[in-house]
Amino acid sequence: MSAGRVPAVLSIAGSDSGGGAGIQADLKAFARVGVHGMTAITAITAQNTVGVEAVEPISPRMIVAQVRAVAEDIGIDAVKIGMLGTSETVEAVVEALAYVGGAPVVIDPVMVAESGAELLDEGARTALVDKLLPWATVVTPNIPEAQVLGGMAETNQARLAWAMIELGAQSAVVTGGHSEEVVDVFYDGRAVAEIPGERYPDGAAHGSGCTHSSALAAYLALGHSPLEAAERARAVASEAVRDGLRGIGAGPGPVDVFALEHRRAKDADAVR
Repeated sequence: MSAGRVPAVLSIAGSDSGGGAGIQADLKAFARVGVHGMTAITAITAQNTVGVEAVEPISPRMIVAQVRAVAEDIGIDAVKIGMLGTSETVEAVVEALAYVGGAPVVIDPVMVAESGAELLDEGARTALVDKLLPWATVVTPNIPEAQVLGGMAETNQARLAWAMIELGAQSAVVTGGHSEEVVDVFYDGRAVAEIPGERYPDGAAHGSGCTHSSALAAYLALGHSPLEAAERARAVASEAVRDGLRGIGAGPGPVDVFALEHRRAKDADAVR
């Protein structure tokens, strides 16, 4: 990254037509942290807050072309990888990573949408573990995702994080949204660190995982260590859940990294 240049971070992920998760959430998180966001779309979904109605994968050739285009012109300072869907998509992403140089890679192993729809088939899970995890500077599964990737029923987050390192990732954050303590656990093969957070039962959480992993990638691009990036990303994601938009759609509302409702209220007060 040249001096004075705003870091450019690439999201390789699916599109959420409802705007709550996927590349839409990623771009908002990038802007919130202060980096330039770019995208290589892996799939187009027809979804809203209630469910996923259809998924259409992007061709492997087009996935590689998107990554190559931005790498050759703009440059890539960090990568966030989200929804992949199929083993063919995983293979394409592995091929595309040859263009990102030494940029740190954050993998969010998206398996199930907030509505419950499956977003990663069995073949893709195997390919992700065998071929993609070794590229990960940080992998950010929640507890159920880490259990599937590690092939274990373990609930201890530190042990699950250790399993991610054994599978080839440089470091792991097993997020705590599915635990009573709401603590993220970071492990880099040397030391375990707990990252506490608040639970906001009245918040809106659709897109929280995408937001967390994207913010983490952005902070890596800004020069923070993986642990520092994980700590800062947790704060961004927690605040986004707290400020989530509860009046959007009939299902789980989207997280909000910009606190839009607070801004609207402040602007309304100013008009009065």
